[in-house]
Amino acid sequence: MKIIIPDASLQPAASAARREQPTTNANPMLVLAFLIASTLIPTSTLMGQETATSPMAKETITMLITKDLAGSPGEQVLMYTVDFPPAFSSPIHRHNAQVSVYVLEGSVVMQVRGGKEVTIGPGQTFYEDPSDIHVVSRNASSTESAKFLVCLINKKGAALVIPAR
Repeated sequence: MKIIIPDASLQPAASAARREQPTTNANPMLVLAFLIASTLIPTSTLMGQETATSPMAKETITMLITKDLAGSPGEQVLMYTVDFPPAFSSPIHRHNAQVSVYVLEGSVVMQVRGGKEVTIGPGQTFYEDPSDIHVVSRNASSTESAKFLVCLINKKGAALVIPAR
């Protein structure tokens, strides 16, 4: 898994008020927590299926924003993009969070335990509640990448990804 944190200096010019409180840099402690949580999943399970272009294909996560959730002490909202290389599939997991997914490019196949497997494309959404086990999360294509936006609400300091069976 590769994590990219946007550099605020590369962002378009903003108003003076906006520059005083940048929202594009991720909180370093959150990034550290995310990295630690990611290590709960064995490296071998983070590797996607082998493809012609990359036998060690992995997802790429780009953190966009983290903010304390107003009116809910101890909770936060995170927004990030996920790039799935061709034929990538993530292991069974859960988030212990409210998760909304919005597909930007390509198509992904999603399913939570007890739910129907669905294929969603650009402009379509998927939701997981804190008790859902995400049993299918894969790129629908073996030749094209897929990219989606994730908005996640969870307790601060909690693991973001929890392996499940």
